[in-house]
Amino acid sequence: MATEIERKWVLDDGVPPGVLDAAGVTASRLRQGYVALDGDVAVRVRVADEATARLTVKAGSGLARTEVEVPIGLVDAGQLLGHAGGRMIDKTRYAVPLPDRLIAEVDVYAGTLAGLVTVEVEFTSADDADAFVAPAWFGRDVTDDPAWSNAALALHGRPDPWVRDSAWHYLGA
Repeated sequence: MATEIERKWVLDDGVPPGVLDAAGVTASRLRQGYVALDGDVAVRVRVADEATARLTVKAGSGLARTEVEVPIGLVDAGQLLGHAGGRMIDKTRYAVPLPDRLIAEVDVYAGTLAGLVTVEVEFTSADDADAFVAPAWFGRDVTDDPAWSNAALALHGRPDPWVRDSAWHYLGA
């Protein structure tokens, strides 16, 4: 079974100037819908640039979790997205090269999540993920907070209102 090892950050202050238009940065518009959610298991359909589609099953939470993806046709993807109801995310993903051949996936959300910007970085091992020192512009590390998973964002929206305290906890209404 495939395992995804990934850390995630929230950029409260947005992306610094020049990051998204630097050399080597690519962008892709992603529409994704969650057609099934059961505890920490999510079944997602993602359409990239209206050109390719994938069906993904993710299980677990935090740094390492199960992820299985398969390509599907655009017609099938469109039909499955119809079953996602309001559990949709629309975003532009920028692939920003980092040192050591890592890629920062900067997601700039649209629609009901407009204004939200996150960064995800995938690693080949948990040790590499733990050793990674994020640039200051990455913001708050929310890897272990399930409220910031894309499935939770699609289902519940941004976990607001939030208040920053000394431990960077979020206090909801």
